[in-house]
Amino acid sequence: MDTRTFDALTESMKSAYVAGLSEGAVPRPVIMPLVRGQLVGLIWQRPAKNPEDALTAIASLSNIAAAASADEIVLAWETHDVATACELPADGPSPCLNMVHATKDGHTLHQFPYAEDASSAEPNWQPTSAPQPGGTLPAPVQAAVDYSFTPLELDHPSPFGVTVVLMEEDGYTLRLTEAFAF
Repeated sequence: MDTRTFDALTESMKSAYVAGLSEGAVPRPVIMPLVRGQLVGLIWQRPAKNPEDALTAIASLSNIAAAASADEIVLAWETHDVATACELPADGPSPCLNMVHATKDGHTLHQFPYAEDASSAEPNWQPTSAPQPGGTLPAPVQAAVDYSFTPLELDHPSPFGVTVVLMEEDGYTLRLTEAFAF
């Protein structure tokens, strides 16, 4: 992925955080699969019922990437939000927008810490640390990264199409780009 594409995805996520925090919540984890450099779309985690279900819901974001035969993904999440939902320790800065860029050969973690400004409800973005090749990921995010590059074996004429329908039925929010919409 070229720097311009990653920067555009980063700015998109930061804008989503501005909008989300103004409504009182951070956006749910989101995966952005790419096929030959082309964005498939944005897929947000479905609502979770309990910590075990949250683990599954995050890991299952990988289904769309696997069905599309993505060669790279970007997955974004908020440190405290995922830790709380999954009952995991909050590793790393918090509050923090995390973005992992991954291919089947490895991943790089990017962290964008922020302070919450109660007067404006907008994040006050703090200095970022250097990208972390192979950086530690929360278990469900690591699972999503790993499974994103594991081919789905579906006995269906349109594995991608059926995966989209099933994920929507499960409560995931999908915004596919025009090239991948059907």
